[in-house]
Amino acid sequence: MLKRFLLNILSSFVGFWLAITLFVIASILLMVGMMGSMATSLASSSTTEVVKSRSILKLDLNGAIEEYQKPSEPDLSTLMSGGISAPLYLDVIINAIDEAEDNDDILAIYLKCGSISASPATLNAIRSKLLDFKKETNGKKKIIAYADSYSQGGYYIASVADEIYLNPAGELTLKGLASSGYYMKGLFDKIGLQFQVVKVGTYKSAVEPYILNEMSEPARAQLDTLFSGMWQYIRKGIADCRKDVIAEGIDSLINRDYISFSGSEAAKKAGLVDNLSYERGVIEKLSNIAGCEVKKLNFVGPATVAALSPWADDYNSKKRVAVLFAVGEIADGNDNQINFEKLVPVIQELAEDDNVKALVLRVNSPGGSVFGSDLIGEALDYFKSKGKPFVVSMGDYAASGGYWISAHADCIFADPLTITGSIGIFGLLPNFKGTLDMLGLNINTVATNPNAIFPNGYAPLTDEQLAVMQKYVETGYDRFVSRVADGRKMKKEDVLRIAEGRVWGAQTALKIGLVDKLGSLMDAVDYAAAQAKLGDDYDLAAYPQLQSTVWDMIMVNGTSMSDLCKQLNARDETTIKSYLLYRILNRYPIQARMPEYKVVF
Repeated sequence: MLKRFLLNILSSFVGFWLAITLFVIASILLMVGMMGSMATSLASSSTTEVVKSRSILKLDLNGAIEEYQKPSEPDLSTLMSGGISAPLYLDVIINAIDEAEDNDDILAIYLKCGSISASPATLNAIRSKLLDFKKETNGKKKIIAYADSYSQGGYYIASVADEIYLNPAGELTLKGLASSGYYMKGLFDKIGLQFQVVKVGTYKSAVEPYILNEMSEPARAQLDTLFSGMWQYIRKGIADCRKDVIAEGIDSLINRDYISFSGSEAAKKAGLVDNLSYERGVIEKLSNIAGCEVKKLNFVGPATVAALSPWADDYNSKKRVAVLFAVGEIADGNDNQINFEKLVPVIQELAEDDNVKALVLRVNSPGGSVFGSDLIGEALDYFKSKGKPFVVSMGDYAASGGYWISAHADCIFADPLTITGSIGIFGLLPNFKGTLDMLGLNINTVATNPNAIFPNGYAPLTDEQLAVMQKYVETGYDRFVSRVADGRKMKKEDVLRIAEGRVWGAQTALKIGLVDKLGSLMDAVDYAAAQAKLGDDYDLAAYPQLQSTVWDMIMVNGTSMSDLCKQLNARDETTIKSYLLYRILNRYPIQARMPEYKVVF
């Protein structure tokens, strides 16, 4: 009832913009249909990539890197970002590097680094795989990196290369880690909207942007600790691969020398790059490695190379390890998030499939609905009840609800730069009384019981009602803590000491018992297979199975949506505020989710 009421109120704020969005999208889809035959013709006439003798794997690291390939259904936030384009997929990149390691036709890897949009753990997964490539090929296959300008994330990956080139007119960005977010109390005051909060946990700061104008000291303190640990790991990684660079010196380059604004010569002098060259010179270097003329160089992309050894598509195998992706916010009815209404039946089917011998849950989630987290957790418990190994692999985030669904795993793996923990719960209850007064609306109600419409969203909660909601949240928190204690085989009081909604970096989480091992998704798969006593005789299958949408066709055909965004004036402040409000009110009132940290890397 509360959710339905909130959505009705919300329509007056965002209906206009959504109507325009849907109209323009419908027009574009019509054009796509009309141009379908043209796109098919262009695709058939284009040159198809083929891995042949003396090929070079080209990783063009530019744009977004997604966890895995899933149906594309862009929402308003995607449109607001400035356009739609086909992203890179982490699983494809990792599989391509793995294939290139053993494929005699592939002589080297060319890292062309652009503006990468990914969290630190995703970038670290790629970097770690490249380090494995260097170790296993023992220097016989080179990694060459080039960029017109290196972003910090791009350089972090490129730092593993045997040779690093930078455009003489380019620059190299190093700046450390940071995170920024909207604090919206001032906005809500202007429209008469108040949020009443019930929560458990000193550090459960996800509610702060709605009720404060600035970050609280506990929230700032936990971020300082979190980012410091992550940055030390990143600095050390760069220094370990660059003989003339020391970890502590990187901070001096940032703070004293302003290396990001000092140009290419300064980057070379600091030992961050080996040579300054335009890309033409780098291509000539690669042609020498391949032993052919530049015009005969055969570059192949990660999708082409990964296709030589398909990953996780053995759905008919009788010795199957299932890899189940849980990526995004835990919600219902949105396939771009973790739709628990669809995920729970998949888990049940895997539990009842005798050919599925083990499950690896890949979690990349900041949490979300407590109700959804509980349902997914219960389904995973059902899987375990069948006597099959259940292992978790954590990606960028596995926090709050993301940790809830992980807690009962037999073993939890995390990337060293994973953000996890945030064991806590909050309730965010809007009060539109001030908004309705501004609009001249007065609501009258007849009810048989005083609390028949509690909570209703158009009147402030009484002290008694707030106490009821606080107890409700505390009960949920107790269940959360008990679940963690049971799954991690810890005393409840020990869990309480590390809970309180606090987020932890994976390296600290390992020390305090929230994580068992630091490692990759494939490390988790190998562990699960060993626990199932499968040895090397097993196959992988990824779930949920991919079902393409019309948006996939748009992105494959390279249709840019930037013009659409301009028409919508999507960067207009009013639209951004309306969309933020839409996201807030469309969530379940009771949440187990971490704050919306977007780490600038």
